[in-house]
Amino acid sequence: MTRSSNLFRCCFLDRDGVVNREVDYLFEPDRTVLEEDIVPALRSIHRHGFLAVVVTNQSGVARGMYGEADVHAVHARIQQLLGTYGEKIDAFYYCPHHPEITGECDCRKPLGGMLRRAAAELGIDLSQSLMIGDRISDVKAGLAAGCARSYLVRTGYGSTTLRESDCSAVTVADNALAAFEDFLNAGTNGASGRSKQP
Repeated sequence: MTRSSNLFRCCFLDRDGVVNREVDYLFEPDRTVLEEDIVPALRSIHRHGFLAVVVTNQSGVARGMYGEADVHAVHARIQQLLGTYGEKIDAFYYCPHHPEITGECDCRKPLGGMLRRAAAELGIDLSQSLMIGDRISDVKAGLAAGCARSYLVRTGYGSTTLRESDCSAVTVADNALAAFEDFLNAGTNGASGRSKQP
C-alpha cells in the first residue's frame, strides 16, 4: 500500500498481447502462452507493493463465439502458468459486451469503467496507478479512469498500432516490464510527464 493512504497502487494490464500472447478471440486454455516479459514484470510489480489487475475487452461473448465460462477458463490457465513461477494476477475484470450487439456499457475500453470498478472493490488509488496495453483503447481507458500514466507497449498489437495510428502523444514502451520500470523511474505521480489523450 502507499505510505500516504490505505489505498493500493495498481498496475492495470490488458490481457491478450500484454500478459499472454495475442490470439484473436482466445477462449481455449490450451492455446494460452505467456508473454516473455510478464513474469519479471509481475515480480517487479509485486515487489514494489503494487497490485496487478487485468482489464480486458471480451466481445467474443457478446458475439456468441464463446461463453463467460471460457473466459474464466483462460484466466485460470493464466494463473496456473504464472503459478509455476511463483507469480499471479491479483484480479481479472472483463467486459463481455459489444455496443452493436448488447448496447452501450461503461466497462468496454476505451471507457474506464473496469478500472473504476476495480478501484472501488479492491481499494485502489487510481491517481497513483498505471495502465499498460497494446491498443489506443487501453491507453484511453487508463486516462479516462484517472491513472497517473498509460502506456502503449510494442507486444501484441502494439507494433501494428504504432504503424497505423498517430501515437505522437502516447507514452510507448517495449513491453510491460519496461513500462512499469519507466513508471517507477518517473515517480508514482508520473513526474516526468503524463501520457496525453491521443
